[in-house]
Amino acid sequence: MDELEDKNTNKLHDTITATELKSNLGAYLDYVISDNEVVITKNGKKAARLAPYITDSDRYFLMKEKALDYQYGGKKVSYEEFMEIYETSDLRLEFINGEIVQLSSPSTIHQEISGNLYVEFKEYLKGKQCKVFYAPFDVHFRKEGFKDPDVMQPDLIVACDMAGNTNEKGRYMGTPTLVVEILSPSTRTKDMVDKLNTFMISGVREFWIVDPDQEVILVYGFKDLDIDYFMTYRKKDTVQSYAFPDLEIVGSLVFP
Repeated sequence: MDELEDKNTNKLHDTITATELKSNLGAYLDYVISDNEVVITKNGKKAARLAPYITDSDRYFLMKEKALDYQYGGKKVSYEEFMEIYETSDLRLEFINGEIVQLSSPSTIHQEISGNLYVEFKEYLKGKQCKVFYAPFDVHFRKEGFKDPDVMQPDLIVACDMAGNTNEKGRYMGTPTLVVEILSPSTRTKDMVDKLNTFMISGVREFWIVDPDQEVILVYGFKDLDIDYFMTYRKKDTVQSYAFPDLEIVGSLVFP
């Protein structure tokens, strides 16, 4: 057997021929069960890999550890690398400024506010071409002047460009007209700085930041990739949309 190092896993694995595997299957199974790997060759070419079985729960925590390592280790990854990780992970992940960010589970008040806003948007959009969607719902924000998009899961979006902007996997690839983020302690900075900047320079027209602690809604209106409008609304106020002039939502219907 030839012992080699796998650059992806930093593990040592052994290379054997298909004939060797047939002759010593039991021994190689015991070897693999001990957390080793075996690469099988046929006619001089790598044909298969024999590796320890990983349960779904083990795979989940392995991916979680990998995602957290990217996040807290300050490592940057490419858009292509992020998509490879994302496609094989059950975690809620975002890709912001080249970094992977893992999203935590929302609180009960967060979910109540999200549900209340969804109902209000849904009612307003009846008979209109725009649609409202709630997280988890991936959006690829293509920023002016940047090669790679940011990939986020806003709490709510209103999309008016669904036609022609859905790919072969049924995923939305357009730019929302309105985006809503509900603040939490872990996302406050990114929502109010990084995400605001991304939405502004990717063509989003309106951004709502909902603060459950202060019971306020900050409404930003964007024009020509810059801030054109800003207003703060409290629970007692009626929120007026920038992009949809006839959309008004009473603050007391938003906050529990």
